[in-house]
Amino acid sequence: ALKKGSDLEKAFATAALVYNNHADPESKLSKSETKSLLQSQFWHFIQGQENKPKYQEIISSLDEESENKINFEDFMILLVSLTLMSDLLQEIKNVKTTK
Repeated sequence: ALKKGSDLEKAFATAALVYNNHADPESKLSKSETKSLLQSQFWHFIQGQENKPKYQEIISSLDEESENKINFEDFMILLVSLTLMSDLLQEIKNVKTTK
């Protein structure tokens, strides 16, 4: 559907597809599934963040009330939050400024 889409459109479409491929029939993910998905599919962004208080807060929230489920909107907010605090984001910014 997005063969002619922009890189940004394709990136968000990919995030939606990954979410939908792991979501239950109600289009939700359990917190434990969300944590597992982040650890397997978002590793480069979360790698090395273990000592950051905000990272610990986010990840520990996925351990609490594990029967609660996450919808797509909350999943995307989680991805954006982890991206913003990631060291990888700073590395990406540094590559752009050195070109």
